[in-house]
Amino acid sequence: MKKLYGLVLILGLALVLAACGGSDDDNNASDKSNEDKNGEATETEGMIPEKLVIGFVPSQDSDTIADTVKPLADRLGEELGIPVEGTVMTDYNSLVEAMGANQVHVGFIPAFGYVLAKEQYDVEVILKSIRYGSGTYKAQYLVRSDSGIESLEDLRDKVWAYADQGSTSGYLFPASQLMKEFDIATAAELETEFFSETFTSGGHDNSAIMVYEGDADVATTFDDVRTELEEEYPDVMEKLTVLTYTEEIPNDTISVTKELDKEFVQKIKDTFLSFNDDEEMIKVMNDVYNWDAIDEATDEEYQVVKETYAKFKDTVGLD
Repeated sequence: MKKLYGLVLILGLALVLAACGGSDDDNNASDKSNEDKNGEATETEGMIPEKLVIGFVPSQDSDTIADTVKPLADRLGEELGIPVEGTVMTDYNSLVEAMGANQVHVGFIPAFGYVLAKEQYDVEVILKSIRYGSGTYKAQYLVRSDSGIESLEDLRDKVWAYADQGSTSGYLFPASQLMKEFDIATAAELETEFFSETFTSGGHDNSAIMVYEGDADVATTFDDVRTELEEEYPDVMEKLTVLTYTEEIPNDTISVTKELDKEFVQKIKDTFLSFNDDEEMIKVMNDVYNWDAIDEATDEEYQVVKETYAKFKDTVGLD
């Protein structure tokens, strides 16, 4: 009986010790879990997707962009160690919304699109394009050389073609310039009272072609979209004339969503910068957006765009 009692006592003590040990293990797991949760809230940790999605917007034919960017996506995937998919959105706003929903993680977006994405979804700019050795560019007004249009005043009651309202050089800066020049209060008044008609063409090249073919009187595009059309339209440089330019605009961006892990973002940034020494990759960038190089960028560089955008928040339906 004493032996049985002793055995029961020993078993009881073993169970108590096991319970205590289990409690300690549970506490340790809980502590680790809390550490993980705290870690997720820090600046250095975040999401690393199983597949990285890069978003582009049309500056030319969408199918052409989709085919052209595939080598770049493949190379980026090799360097990052995960699949990378390039997707072409319908316009700038679609890309901004996709980044806000974290459906697109890295966006090739122009200055205006970046400002929208920053304001609405805290998207971060990490890189910018370099063209002709510069981090800025101008928008241009294209008219037919035989149109008789010689000044901005001559655009009154004419037909205007632009890529879309989310385009920095295609819409935002030209519209701002015209509104200031002719004391026009809203973008809506500019489109309906200054111009006789407007067309959203879906791409800078399409806008230029509309003028070339006589379907519009003026196209506002990046400088100089005509060079992309010379193969198909050999006389485009003679047929279309640059009327004038806007002020300087910060170049396009490579921007990322706020959810991405910061160290992973740095790896993305370093990989893109390494493409400066890779002729094949720079050729891809040049074929898609006329990028000659890639450079680092900061939010402060886009202040002029933020100030210009402020004029449009309540007038062009982009807020």
